[in-house]
Amino acid sequence: METTASLSAENVSAIIEEQALTREELIAYLRQVMEIRALENNISILLGKAVLKGASHLYAGQEAVAVGAVGALRDDDLITSTHRGHGHGHAHGDSAAKTPEAKQEHFNKMMAEVLGRSGGYCKGKGGSMHIADVAHGNLGATGIVGGNIPVAVGAALAQKLQGTDRVVLCFFGDGASNTGNFHEALNMASLWDLPVVFVVENNMYAMSVPWAQASKLPDIADRACAYGIPGEVVDGMDVLAVRGATVKAVERARQGKGPTLIEAKTYRWYGHSHSDPRTYRTREEEADWKEHDPITVLKENMQTVGLLSEAEFEELDSSVKDKLGQAMEYSEASPEPSTDELYTDLYAPSKFTQAQVEAERELRQRVREDPDMRVMSYAQALQEAMREEMLRDDRVFIFGEDVGLYGGAYGATRGLWEEFGEWRVIDTPISEATVGGAAVGAAMAGMRPVAEIMYVDFTPLAMDQIANQGAKNRYMFGGKTSVPMVIRTEGGAGRAIAAHHSQSLESLWTHFPGIYVVMPATPYDAKGLLKAAIRDDNPIMFIEHKMLYKEKGPVPEEEYIIPLGVADVKREGAHVTLVTYSRMVLRALEAAEVLAAEGIDVEVIDLRTLKPLDIDTVITSVKKTGRLVGVTESYENTSFINEVMAQVNELAFDWLDAPMVRVAAANVPVPRAEVLEDLAIPNVGRILEACRKVVS
Repeated sequence: METTASLSAENVSAIIEEQALTREELIAYLRQVMEIRALENNISILLGKAVLKGASHLYAGQEAVAVGAVGALRDDDLITSTHRGHGHGHAHGDSAAKTPEAKQEHFNKMMAEVLGRSGGYCKGKGGSMHIADVAHGNLGATGIVGGNIPVAVGAALAQKLQGTDRVVLCFFGDGASNTGNFHEALNMASLWDLPVVFVVENNMYAMSVPWAQASKLPDIADRACAYGIPGEVVDGMDVLAVRGATVKAVERARQGKGPTLIEAKTYRWYGHSHSDPRTYRTREEEADWKEHDPITVLKENMQTVGLLSEAEFEELDSSVKDKLGQAMEYSEASPEPSTDELYTDLYAPSKFTQAQVEAERELRQRVREDPDMRVMSYAQALQEAMREEMLRDDRVFIFGEDVGLYGGAYGATRGLWEEFGEWRVIDTPISEATVGGAAVGAAMAGMRPVAEIMYVDFTPLAMDQIANQGAKNRYMFGGKTSVPMVIRTEGGAGRAIAAHHSQSLESLWTHFPGIYVVMPATPYDAKGLLKAAIRDDNPIMFIEHKMLYKEKGPVPEEEYIIPLGVADVKREGAHVTLVTYSRMVLRALEAAEVLAAEGIDVEVIDLRTLKPLDIDTVITSVKKTGRLVGVTESYENTSFINEVMAQVNELAFDWLDAPMVRVAAANVPVPRAEVLEDLAIPNVGRILEACRKVVS
């Protein structure tokens, strides 16, 4: 590929003039390229000496892509980055810093974060692959190939909804272009004309696999036509070439014309990681690419038109070495994170006060005692909650499959599309991963998305985005971001629709730190908990049981929310503590009435939220009754009730008068045949048997 280094002075001048670049800007770009190279070479040395532990994926050789692309942005634009993200992070942070002191501070934080020190951007919790500066528009790097692409789409969607003209720049490698995230995200971004520029850095190898063995197309940019957007191939070793293409793409996005796919052909000097011997490529190939070194290309372009002398270059080189030296001094002086930091930054602080908890307890009692209180269905309660929150806060919007005109699952969003319009209630393609990832990006960019994934059985399709990005970003980024998003979905059996639409996968989501799990059983709880979830600053998996949508119950007309992490004693009792949630609350209450006739007094506790878990209410009850039965529709061997029982064993073992018993779903895929489905999930008879057992 021809580079501008081989062009005449006249042509180079024309390129510089076309991009309206000043000498100072060109020198800044050259300095950034050299600083990224110095940083990466230094990291390589530290890895070789085992001073630096863990994985670092070096960006040396690809510097022109980061510097050229970021050079086309305004200071208020956004970026998402990759596991090979030092270059993106440095180019973006250096451009945002306006004084020499601020630029040095940025470089210091970059180096310290790579070394896992407390003075790093993320307090040492993110490390090399997860550097972020969300406050200044760097929404972070991800260790998952292609994991940032849906996040960028969500951030761009936030800009469209907020009415800004900001643009999101999304970096990823050639390997990511073969993931489902790439295709889902480009389709969604093009469908909605979102202001995002996709920059794929084709360094010719995904780990060790040559591009020619990964795709029949020689150019990734050719895939753009499938999504009705422009695609362009540029020389990724040339800052000016990359910047020129990105300037056009950014302007197009700013004008509301949608995304562009830019493929920058480039090459990494080092292996995929430090342990990579690079035996899959020849030394002759490496030497050929190094003839197009981004530093040399830009330096010679500037010298060709008389904008840089050799003495000035040497002075620049000296200043880069000095800057790196200061960054190392800062990093070495920065202490390791305190052990007190292990659990900090995991969740955004609770907004609920003890007074609110007490007020909700009083309201709950009034709901039970007031015979004249209005009655509505579970689905209507959910709809009312979303409507009220959308009226209260313009940042709240709904999106997902079939949420618009037809109102989603059981009509829970029916009527909202007509009231709020297609950009507050957005129907999406069937793209679970990008629905989850877009929720993450939109939340980090200032919105409060309520995303719907039709069945909980489908949430594993979005697991990377929800669990690896949404749930972990706050912690990995040192508590310097929040991800206020709700994923609404439905779970559970009862409709004879077999194993792919009938599971109870809540324990899967309780497994991941950083995300809350809410499972309401009544219309009152559904409304109050959904409103609380929408206002919360944490990612929340909100699971509704498909057999509850038509259930009716009292719901106050007044404004109320239910604090997360507060269980409800649905029925008081003295002999057995029966702990459950969601649809099984109704089964538990039925069983309790039968047992009462036998003289067995059962206390039924509805957890309402699995995370945060109100274990105190459970322990208080166990200390009173001396017995515990746990009921869940989840699989027996992995159910969340197992965790509840483990905590009771640790905290209240001495108060137990009998072994705890669990009633759970059979460890089989939920069968289609109704007779088998009924056997597979808990019923009143099995709950009765368990309670009788613990009191015998």
